[in-house]
Amino acid sequence: MNNPVVTYAPGSPRESDLRLCGDVRGKRVLDLGTGEGGNAIAFAALGAHVIAIDREAEQLGRGRRAADAAEVKVEWHQSDVADLAFLRADSIDLAFASGVVDEVEDLDRLLRQVHRVLRPGAAFVFSYEHPMSLAVRREIDAPGALPLGALEVRRSYFDPTPVDVDAAGARVRVWPRTIADVFASAHRAGYRVELLLEPEPIGATGAGPDIPSVIVWRARKEGV
Repeated sequence: MNNPVVTYAPGSPRESDLRLCGDVRGKRVLDLGTGEGGNAIAFAALGAHVIAIDREAEQLGRGRRAADAAEVKVEWHQSDVADLAFLRADSIDLAFASGVVDEVEDLDRLLRQVHRVLRPGAAFVFSYEHPMSLAVRREIDAPGALPLGALEVRRSYFDPTPVDVDAAGARVRVWPRTIADVFASAHRAGYRVELLLEPEPIGATGAGPDIPSVIVWRARKEGV
């Protein structure tokens, strides 16, 4: 596979730009919410032993076919991302999640499960739609069109009520959380937050270039 690309979200910088995951050669990498496996396959092409998890069998099937075509090996599991009982404690060198954390209602449980399987000092790198982009939007009059008009507050930034959004042509339910809420959850689960990035969007988004479209975290396992 030429030029393997690990992505955080559409219209956001890639891992080759942010360099949050480090050298994964020979490492055990857990890809949570892998979808069709693009990031799992990229990690495998970079030399990692990858365990990829998704709850959708159809998505995993596409991932398996793509991995075969790329001639890389990935260990696939159909599972909820917060159900990691099949993995030993302290067995994962890097956990990665692109665009799934905000789809989990019980964030504390997810963070505890990932913390259990990470080796001491290992990182959980995750990204999801920035909570401000759910609260502040511009009108878009057609799919793929540029945002129109002034930014408008569509809902309170502090409103935790779940909302259905479009994601890759499908309707997905997400649970909005403030940045402070996620930070507190990570602290309760025994992580040290190392980095929090809000990259400037690349290209058009519903929020436009004035509001970050994605938020990226790197948290390291501490505590017990």
